[in-house]
Amino acid sequence: MRLKSADLKTVYLRAPQKSVDDEGNVITGGWSVPVELKMNVQSAGGAVNAQIWGKDLKYIKSCKYQGNSITEGKQENWGLCLNVDKGDNPDYLINSIQTFSTHKNIMLEKRNKGSVANG
Repeated sequence: MRLKSADLKTVYLRAPQKSVDDEGNVITGGWSVPVELKMNVQSAGGAVNAQIWGKDLKYIKSCKYQGNSITEGKQENWGLCLNVDKGDNPDYLINSIQTFSTHKNIMLEKRNKGSVANG
């Protein structure tokens, strides 16, 4: 499967920053430097997704990606700047990644659901 270049949207992948304090506690805060990616982004739909997500379906995006920057089991819970500037906090988190032979299916879940800033 080859993704049509006209359907690809530029998004920015950002890893969550984690550090450890003097007492060994893991502190999360901030995001890494953004990495530019091109992917096909669509609103999630269908009977299966409706059963899985229920009323939250409106906050879910389904993406197709070809490349090596996102891998199954590593980038879940990373941020993605979809409708915000690359310097802002990500507006979506990677929920799941399914790897196929020619592409990856990625489900994104909106952060701050229903807030004024993020719709």
